[in-house]
Amino acid sequence: MAKSKAVPDNEKVAMVTGGARGIGLEIGRELLGLGMTVLAVDINEEALAQAPEALGSPEQFETAVLDVTDGAAVEKAVGELVQRHGRLDVMVNNAGITRDQILVMMSDEDWDLVLKVNLRSAFLGTREASKVMMRQRCGSIVNMASYSGVEGNRGQANYAASKAGMIGMSKSAAKELAKRNVRVNCIAPGFIQTHMTDVLPQEAKHMALAQIPMQRFGQPSDIAKAAAFLASEASSYITGQVISVDGGMHM
Repeated sequence: MAKSKAVPDNEKVAMVTGGARGIGLEIGRELLGLGMTVLAVDINEEALAQAPEALGSPEQFETAVLDVTDGAAVEKAVGELVQRHGRLDVMVNNAGITRDQILVMMSDEDWDLVLKVNLRSAFLGTREASKVMMRQRCGSIVNMASYSGVEGNRGQANYAASKAGMIGMSKSAAKELAKRNVRVNCIAPGFIQTHMTDVLPQEAKHMALAQIPMQRFGQPSDIAKAAAFLASEASSYITGQVISVDGGMHM
């Protein structure tokens, strides 16, 4: 089989879900720093409108409102991106939510919603990106898992299930796509300071800090740098892996 030609990072086109703020916005910043064209999609229109200014309004940064749980909408967004730029090299499935509650008190609605937003969206993004990347015979898919998906976590049965499912899906996709030079990897963040974690009670934050050998919380940029590495040619022989970025929690 002929080896696929590597595409320089500064010629690549990337799509980042949940890209309006937090980790997603920082991933966009890192990919732009590599010279990539980046499409950030998000359902939060207000945050999405502010994202370009937060990054200095670069020409290579595009935005679009997207419900990442809608299969037809995801297919359309990927198709339009490829129509504009001729390719899709990097797909970062970062969109996610939490609806924390102990298992016996968790509602059907909160279980279903978290699985839909976190896992279904990653499946849809992976599927649609794979179709393009298989034709190109190159590409990198990065799925945002979690420490909770590796170890489980009290009060997060729905979130942990969605992220564990994402890891299993990603490993399966990696095995299916490797012959076409399409890589699929996961990042498993630990406790990262974002809008999602800022609302936690101080007691919960203190308990989390006690579990971190490095004795500090991570920043969105810590995750973004790992995503940029997996998106770049520097990781061209890495697939099917779960990269923990958690200050040593998963040791």
